[in-house]
Amino acid sequence: MASLFEILSAFLNIFSFLIIIDVILSLLLQFGLLDKRNQIVSQLWFSMRNIMEPIYSKVRSFLPKTIGFDLAPAALLFGIFAIRVVISNNFY
Repeated sequence: MASLFEILSAFLNIFSFLIIIDVILSLLLQFGLLDKRNQIVSQLWFSMRNIMEPIYSKVRSFLPKTIGFDLAPAALLFGIFAIRVVISNNFY
């Protein structure tokens, strides 16, 4: 049973890193430090969008509408933190 929780913890770690990379990449693109015309940046951006946008859209349906600020990554990171706390307090 402990190995199952370790696998879940590893999955949550990977998912939280993907969220952080997506947020940093979007900020770098918005501030003009990266250019979407660069092939590597473009491929990375579209890959991250294809992975994260379906998840973000489901979370956005539960969140209030905000203008210019996306709360979905923060809500997901908070959810991952809450799951980690519940697992560590109840199963270890």
